[in-house]
Amino acid sequence: MNRVTPELIRLLEITRNLEDRVLIDLYTWPTPNGRKVSIALEEFGIPYEVHAIDIGKGEQFDDEFLKISPNNKIPAIVDRASGRAMMESGAILMYLADTYDLFRGDQWWETVEWLMMQMGSVGPMLGQAHHFLKFNPGKAPYAETRYAAEVQRIYAVLDHRLDGRGYLSGGYSIADMATWPWISRFEWQQMDLRAYPNLRRWYEEIAAREAVQRGYDVPNHVNAIPMPGYRH
Repeated sequence: MNRVTPELIRLLEITRNLEDRVLIDLYTWPTPNGRKVSIALEEFGIPYEVHAIDIGKGEQFDDEFLKISPNNKIPAIVDRASGRAMMESGAILMYLADTYDLFRGDQWWETVEWLMMQMGSVGPMLGQAHHFLKFNPGKAPYAETRYAAEVQRIYAVLDHRLDGRGYLSGGYSIADMATWPWISRFEWQQMDLRAYPNLRRWYEEIAAREAVQRGYDVPNHVNAIPMPGYRH
């Protein structure tokens, strides 16, 4: 049975008030950064319309998209209520948390701290690991060694942080939504989550959330959510 919390009450109030009106236009593609925001929109219960931006075809460089995201990166949103266009996934998550007063964690600045950890370390370093370890193996041994070690360091930091904590800032927050999609590519990073029991527990609990499962498949299904001990 779900525990009734102030956050759950707030979410129910927002859901009743929205009445299925589309409030957000989401421009995205199924990458870790894109999934951060689609998962968040599902968790927040905000009606949104998806616009797929196929980065493999270079659609992120189209003039119309650049008006919304001048840095030619997904995801981006347009808030229909305010007319505000926003790029950068971390900024979008903070905007949603501020606008709807949800998923702020137990202490807001602690949530921001771990969100910045994701933006400054988890995403960039794990992204480099994807580039060298998965897509270009054998081409740059120094880079492979460097980024493999950095991935191991980051996993250890997260595992230590989650020792005795349910989530990164106490309560489930935008910091978790930002970090989880990157850990979902643990196989690309040649990492075994079973070696990090706290991180694995956190990962599996979030993977079981229905909103996460829906958001993972936006704008389209690519693969099942990877789970420790299985290959996809």
